Amino acid sequence: MNTSISLRHINKLAIPALIAGISEPILSLTDAAVVGNVQLNPTESLAAIGIVTTFLSMLIWILGQTRSAISSIISQHVGANKLDQVKDLPAQAILLITSLSLVIIATTYPFTSQIFKLYNASGLILDYSIEYYKIRVFGFPFTLFVIAVFGTFRGLQNTYYPMVIAIIGAFLNVILDFMLVYGINGFIQPMHIKGAAYASIIAQIIMAILSGYLLLTKTNIPLRVKFPLNKQISNFAIMILNLFVRTLALNITLYFATKYATGYGKNYIAAYTIAINLWFLGAFIIDGYASAGNILSGKLYGQKNYKELLELSKKLIKYGIYLGSLVALIGAVFYYPIGRLFTKEPEVLKTFYSVFWMVLAMQPICALAFIFDGMFKGLGKMKDLRNLLLLSTFFVFLPVLFIADYYNLKLHGIFIAFTLWIIARGFPLIIKFRKQFLPLAQNN
Repeated sequence: MNTSISLRHINKLAIPALIAGISEPILSLTDAAVVGNVQLNPTESLAAIGIVTTFLSMLIWILGQTRSAISSIISQHVGANKLDQVKDLPAQAILLITSLSLVIIATTYPFTSQIFKLYNASGLILDYSIEYYKIRVFGFPFTLFVIAVFGTFRGLQNTYYPMVIAIIGAFLNVILDFMLVYGINGFIQPMHIKGAAYASIIAQIIMAILSGYLLLTKTNIPLRVKFPLNKQISNFAIMILNLFVRTLALNITLYFATKYATGYGKNYIAAYTIAINLWFLGAFIIDGYASAGNILSGKLYGQKNYKELLELSKKLIKYGIYLGSLVALIGAVFYYPIGRLFTKEPEVLKTFYSVFWMVLAMQPICALAFIFDGMFKGLGKMKDLRNLLLLSTFFVFLPVLFIADYYNLKLHGIFIAFTLWIIARGFPLIIKFRKQFLPLAQNN
């Protein structure tokens, strides 16, 4: 058996990627947990964190697809022993993506109130959402810089340095959250929700500095932009465009889910905030193995080693189901303590506990969908991912959500729609992959 798809080698890539991948949801979860336990208006504060996190996640996921595109191109060139042909691509991609982030800050900042009114936010929840966003949005360019560097490391078959950066960033964010939200007697005044936003920005800046330093000192990839543009920039742009459309569909899903949850009342949006952020955490944990699939599938595809590519898919299906089931089991064991980490409000907890089991039950299914998402990204087949997510969003999630709302299922309806959406995203990818690569593997 090729050592590149042995369990040891897969874990060597997946476990650090898993730890690195949870850095962003940990930033949001930490903000939610700390702010959700403040003495003043905890439910409204938690709701505001949830609304802003959803919107920021949309922006990050849209432009953060740089990571997958860079990783795909570099890993395929590593497999084909042609890395020198794309060494200048990451710097060009980083310049493009950070420039776009500045445009987004300029176009969203003046309309913050109008944006969050679209999420049904009003009153104190709207005020807190505006406060939190107007600070945290300035961390956006640093987040995208880190994501692009992580994609470069992944393409180079290295997930260790992203893990180190993510651990430092997450640890720093936790410390700063407590310091800035609650204050330090005699040194720092309590800053409430603004403190959580500042904590996130500082952590993101430190992560960006570390990312640039390690890329320059541990690889031969430059950060200085050179012209003319790399020949792969057009392929990169097409990948980004397909992933952009795909991610718009993804965020239409999150937008409607958040909008409906907010419309059901402050206890519902607060409970939804906890549930969806825990779902994100589970997704990013599983994403460690999706990242291994992304990294290795690109390399094997570049080598035209279809037999090992098929074997890799079988292994990742098995590992993904095991991991998803483990996440669900841990969540079940700590079912009630998990909720109390985020809030002490009895009505919010009651609502959260009524749907948390659905979040846990989804985890093994999510594992399959996310792992094959990763593999298709590694193969550079972004068009397939785009088309499938458009279909599953507009022909599965939205119709189910509207029907569930009609029957007043509230949060149960939202998570039923999420479950069917994940099924519609995952299983067609498995079928398509095997249909394409099984004959190639047999002739390899």
